Amino acid sequence: MYMITTEHLEKGLWFLDEVDFVAGMNFLAIIAFQSKVTVLAFILMSNHLHIIVQGDYDDVVLFMERLKGCHSRYLHNKYGFKEYLRRSGVDVQEVENKNESIERAVAYVQMNCVAANICSHPTQYQWGTGNLFFNPTHQSGISIKDLSKRKRIRLLHSCTNNIPSDWKIGKEGYILPDSYVNRTYVESLFRTPNRMEFFLRNSSKARKTLEMAEHHLPAFRDQVIVHALPDLCRSLFQKERFEELSDQEKSEYLRQIRYRFSSNVNQIARIFGLTYGEAAKILDSFRG
Repeated sequence: MYMITTEHLEKGLWFLDEVDFVAGMNFLAIIAFQSKVTVLAFILMSNHLHIIVQGDYDDVVLFMERLKGCHSRYLHNKYGFKEYLRRSGVDVQEVENKNESIERAVAYVQMNCVAANICSHPTQYQWGTGNLFFNPTHQSGISIKDLSKRKRIRLLHSCTNNIPSDWKIGKEGYILPDSYVNRTYVESLFRTPNRMEFFLRNSSKARKTLEMAEHHLPAFRDQVIVHALPDLCRSLFQKERFEELSDQEKSEYLRQIRYRFSSNVNQIARIFGLTYGEAAKILDSFRG
């Protein structure tokens, strides 16, 4: 078993809107199946991914190369980005099946969205396996075999027929994780929902956040802020783009975003394609 982690994109996002997330969910499912790896848990964050898979090391590496390449082509076709993910490094670490290592790894993955202040519990985050395990309510969907070829290609951004016909696609348009994630194995490791909750609450990723939960309002998702930026820029400065603003206006713009969206410097840097240092410098300049 292996934990796959991509480097955080310092300038830019893997997913700029919900359509991008849907595409990413489908790419992950299809390419994992074609690469002969089994997905145990995963989460798609705005600027990085965490995936736990089972398989041969070479297949795991090939899976991630294909996933990066496929999503990079998607971003190029939609936004014109060139070589957008080429320099996004990937770390592949073996997870040994002893000393509760897998349980801790799954909890770490699941709690990324909580640590990022996007939600208060992983079950509230849809772009991954946060709501999959020990959930007695199975999401309904339509089987791939019941879709027309044209609709399947449109939804999956793929012409491939080499995926199980009984996989289900939910109302949001992505293949439901219950179709391909080895849910039974993961639940057998944790044994009970309470034991899984214990690992979630003691995750190294989120322990501090959970202990101070009353002081941390969930932040707005990156994509929500990205879509609000043009209207806010026009409202404040009667200009269309960040690049058109003066240095003083840029500073005020970023401070308004931090105030209105409870956003931190890391999130502001991501949505504007800035480094942390650049965003902090703009925020700290022209203080009255």
